[in-house]
Amino acid sequence: MFESVGWGEILIIVVAGLFILGPERLPEAAAWMAKSVRKVRDFATGAKTQLREEMGPEFDQLRKPLEDLRGLRNFDPKRVVTQHLFDGDTDPLGLKDVNGTKGANGSNGAAKPNGYPATASQPEPLKPGERPPVDPDAT
Repeated sequence: MFESVGWGEILIIVVAGLFILGPERLPEAAAWMAKSVRKVRDFATGAKTQLREEMGPEFDQLRKPLEDLRGLRNFDPKRVVTQHLFDGDTDPLGLKDVNGTKGANGSNGAAKPNGYPATASQPEPLKPGERPPVDPDAT
């Protein structure tokens, strides 16, 4: 219910309550608010239970469209297209594990992230004050 309320907003509400109600009435107001929220939650649970008992198996049929609508809240176009075109397979072409060996970062070890083949040995970086070697064929 309050997923979008962060700690900053809660702190602002507490400070505003402290100024409006004063330090002597703030604990009473917080206790009243906690009791009220608990009562509302109990009423909602009781209504849900009563509705489930009265409707029986039709209750689940009523809930199915509501669950589908709840799933649309997290709508991600890429995920939906992948799910419908490739039956939910996140790697339909099998490119993630080409050689059967995966590296530490999830790549298969055959290519660098830019797509070029990885070289077996990399030259060591130059030390401070060191000059690169001179190619005699370059002159």
